[in-house]
Amino acid sequence: MKNNNKAILDVHEKPKAAQWLTLSLQHLFAMFGATVLVPFLVGLHPGVALVSSGLATLAYLLVTKGQIPAYLGSSFAFITPIITVKALGGPEAAMVGSFLAGLVYGVVALFIKGFGFKWLMRILPPVVVGPVIIVIGLGLANVAVGMAMNNPATKEYSLTHFTVALFTLAVTIICSIFFRGILGIIPILIGIISGFTFAYFRGIVDFTKVAEARWIQAPEFMVPFVNYTPHFSWSIAAIMMPVAVVTISEHIGHQLVLSKVVGRNFIEKPGLHRSILGDGLGVMIGSMIGGPPVTTYGENIGVLAITRVYSVFVIGGAAVTAILFGFSGKVTALISTIPTAVMGGVSILLFGIIASSGLRMLVDNNIDFGNKRNLIISSVILVTGIGGAALKFNANFEIAGMALATMIGIFLNLVLPGKEKEQDLNSMFKAESKDNGTAA
Repeated sequence: MKNNNKAILDVHEKPKAAQWLTLSLQHLFAMFGATVLVPFLVGLHPGVALVSSGLATLAYLLVTKGQIPAYLGSSFAFITPIITVKALGGPEAAMVGSFLAGLVYGVVALFIKGFGFKWLMRILPPVVVGPVIIVIGLGLANVAVGMAMNNPATKEYSLTHFTVALFTLAVTIICSIFFRGILGIIPILIGIISGFTFAYFRGIVDFTKVAEARWIQAPEFMVPFVNYTPHFSWSIAAIMMPVAVVTISEHIGHQLVLSKVVGRNFIEKPGLHRSILGDGLGVMIGSMIGGPPVTTYGENIGVLAITRVYSVFVIGGAAVTAILFGFSGKVTALISTIPTAVMGGVSILLFGIIASSGLRMLVDNNIDFGNKRNLIISSVILVTGIGGAALKFNANFEIAGMALATMIGIFLNLVLPGKEKEQDLNSMFKAESKDNGTAA
């Protein structure tokens, strides 16, 4: 696999000491806005999310033998499942579900090691994955709009808050369209900073927590058998585990794009089974300390493409810096002071992009909706997923929302006649190479 852009720093090259921190901070800033947004939405501690992101990335680099320069940040695909599971059994249940999702990665990695990955593509063709990704984005639409419009204190409409949200949204869009280079990779971060500043002048920012926080302060970890006793539930498993199947398919897409950017075939060496195992291990590490599930980030692939700095030492430096940030009480307190309206404004764009990326997958793979088979599969996935359909077997076991939609989509794809010719893997994910957007 050739790469026409010669690397400034190749995968195993160390940067000079003076450059190392700057290059690592670029990757940290690229993932920062989206990674802290996930715990903000699901009610987890942002400091723990930063620590788990850093630890997960270091584990990923270890499992992949330091051959893949990829950063792992909070996954948007798990937002709705985490919220659902927390309603059933609290944050502890969400951590158990995240651990089970990580196990799915491990099982899939073993199957890929033994049988290759074409079987996975047969189970998850674009006609299934595309609509599920749309469900992930549109299923969060009410969350984003509610955060943007409502005063969190009264839960009622607030013109001030909505104005802040619209300002944040406008700045983020302008940065995405008109900024180039590194600034074009971090529109989320710029939007949050700009919206936060605007919100301060509108009088809805309170720095009391920042003033009271210590510079060095451990985040609020949730460690099993220390802070709580984990309990297995079939309902939790049914809600969380199917999501991993979708994020794994996106992981494959990221690996293909990353291979093109760096000029090495990471699918073959160190192997897709290793990268998926590393991703799953990262998810399990996060669940052991109270962090959200993680995934490879398109933003960080974009940084690699622009800077041509592919060094895993730079990625490792970003991971260590994220961990240090997580242990800074001032940093995590500052994150907690960001108004929900600011996050709501950013979320309107982010969740829309996720939904649009699912639509783009269908378009780029020439999915023919004149074909009744394709029309039926996508239609059922969309309505059951967005509508919140649920199978409730008893008080302790139900399959709902996106998880149910994914399972129904896989089933329909396997049993309905008239399956089209199997999609080429590179074709399925070619859209990702055009636009390394926010990782779902």
